[in-house]
Amino acid sequence: MSDAVLVGNPNTGKTSLFNTLTSSYEYVGNWSGVTVEKKVGRLKDKSGILTDLPGIYSLHPLSRDEGVASEFLLTDSPSLLINIVDASQLERNLYLTLQLLEYGKPVIIGLNMMDVAESRGLAIDTSRLAARLQSKVVPLIARTGAGSKELLLAMSRAEARDNAGFRVDYGEVVEKAIELISREVNGLFPSLSPRWLSLQILENNPVVMESSPFLEAGVRSTVSKIRDQTEQQLRSLTGTDNSSLQEYIRSVRTTLIQQICRETVDFSQSKPHTLTEKLDKIAAHPVWGVPLFLLLMYLTFQLTFDWLGNPLSDILEGFISGPVSSLAIQVLGAVGASDFTRALIIDGVIGGVGGVLVFIPQIFIMFLIISFIEDSGYMARITIMMDKLMEMVGLNGKALIPFIIGFGCNVPAVMASRSLEQPKERLLTMLLTPLMSCSARLPVYALFAGVFFAKSQALVVLSLYVLGIVLALLLAKLFSRFIFSGEKSFFMVELPPYRWPQAVTLFRSTWEKGKGFLRKAGTFILGGSVLIWLMTYLGPGGIASDMDDSYLAAVGGLLAGILEPLGFGTWQSGAALITGFMAKEVVVSTMNIIYHVPDLAGLQGQIAGAFTPLQAYSFMAFVLLYTPCLATVGVLRKETASWKWTLFSIVYSLTLAYLVALIIYQGGIWLGL
Repeated sequence: MSDAVLVGNPNTGKTSLFNTLTSSYEYVGNWSGVTVEKKVGRLKDKSGILTDLPGIYSLHPLSRDEGVASEFLLTDSPSLLINIVDASQLERNLYLTLQLLEYGKPVIIGLNMMDVAESRGLAIDTSRLAARLQSKVVPLIARTGAGSKELLLAMSRAEARDNAGFRVDYGEVVEKAIELISREVNGLFPSLSPRWLSLQILENNPVVMESSPFLEAGVRSTVSKIRDQTEQQLRSLTGTDNSSLQEYIRSVRTTLIQQICRETVDFSQSKPHTLTEKLDKIAAHPVWGVPLFLLLMYLTFQLTFDWLGNPLSDILEGFISGPVSSLAIQVLGAVGASDFTRALIIDGVIGGVGGVLVFIPQIFIMFLIISFIEDSGYMARITIMMDKLMEMVGLNGKALIPFIIGFGCNVPAVMASRSLEQPKERLLTMLLTPLMSCSARLPVYALFAGVFFAKSQALVVLSLYVLGIVLALLLAKLFSRFIFSGEKSFFMVELPPYRWPQAVTLFRSTWEKGKGFLRKAGTFILGGSVLIWLMTYLGPGGIASDMDDSYLAAVGGLLAGILEPLGFGTWQSGAALITGFMAKEVVVSTMNIIYHVPDLAGLQGQIAGAFTPLQAYSFMAFVLLYTPCLATVGVLRKETASWKWTLFSIVYSLTLAYLVALIIYQGGIWLGL
């Protein structure tokens, strides 16, 4: 086998299976659109390459991530298709299965979630199902790895198999159209079945209709005419004026699927998923659901800061400022390092990077809880509950998924907006996602909230997260009314059953999110810390004997006057905000280097003398809202394919940050705070 591809509906376990088959790990979540790009890995037995495509319901794409799957099948023409099907939702999943069987390449059907089907009292005759679909059917439980060895074995033997015998009869009128179109497109895609191409054309699949070979051949008008004539003939036969050819083809497939399910599934012992239904009565309740979600977020911040995160951070901070710093001093002394080198290593590298690393426990705790919410199936319920609110501001519930992912990192959150079907909503979500408070801002919150709001850290940090969400919703309403308009919303999301996440998957997911932070600590933050220290060491007159005479003070001073009305008009604050553009964590690194303190307690003491509680909250709000970090700006440019919208994102966020911080500080003074 040379190359194979995993295809299936959202939430069928494709990505979990991909991780098992390839000895790799990809991000897994319980909602549609989480795999927004194809993922490629080498199989464990080294027999070939496996590609994991985004979850799709049909080959007719509604969103950008579904378009990725259709385009891959059109242009790459894999030698083997692995169709992952949810055994507990067989009828719904088989629609895509029929389309894949018509593709003309060998197909293996991975019948996943057999344990869920059994718990619901469903008995599936896999032998009969294989005979009806004329394909190999392998029962699976991807979460535990059950059946993966059998699937690998079936894949190694699959090249000799094909699905030439499988054929759906669409009736005389449509079959005639398929024959006529097949003559026109024969040879345009040598590795693809002309019948499959003809069916995609009759269904008006935009990926096929807009493909280069199709357009260059100049047959578009001919096949479009055949399609229109066929539709008219069908309307004459059925006596209806509004039925489309696509609806007719769907009805034929649906009828066949219902027949297959009656023959292969025993529903006599079926029962509802009572646990999911019971939990949904509370968790997805239209009234109690939202307060429950807010309570969950509050408990998340209590764990992150008060109950667990702070004690762990104190232990790590003691290790970095104690044994690590002492060892570095001893080694530098033993090798005879110069004063410049010692200062660079101790103050620049350990002081800058270490000042951020002490907040690792809070960040990983936050990621662990978010991963639990995703893997449990609760995330999809949140989108359902929030759909009406999101619709009021010009979005839909699915836009909440990138927003929540943004709590971890804005970069994958912007990319996750690909799962939104409507271009307007996709672009609007991308522009607003950077307002979500990512993990990179957590060190800033932890530092300032720990100094000024020690008894209410969780509430203060929660207020910043809520502030970002509220402003995003208000701006969504404003932008959708005056900038984006005239496009209807489309909302469809999968509701998986509640599951208790597996410990291995949960910790893997947490690690995948958290290692990005560690990677930045070794690149952006390390490089930024060295650059910042050099800017404090040097000045226009050479070596700066006083930090106020350094290049960093000069750069930060350019913003001091502008930031004065916001309550933090010092060159130190200006410098920290400028360097924070590289990565928001660098704000803390910069302050650690500027104030030249040996440990976190020393930095907190300096911060306490430089800010008041009102100034601190204004500063945190500014950090929350001002320009996205460099990596987010880069992915915005890539995803929007427009410098205009990328610059718009930077300008509006800077303006918003200034106005909000101004209102907070000046309003606080007016209230006597």
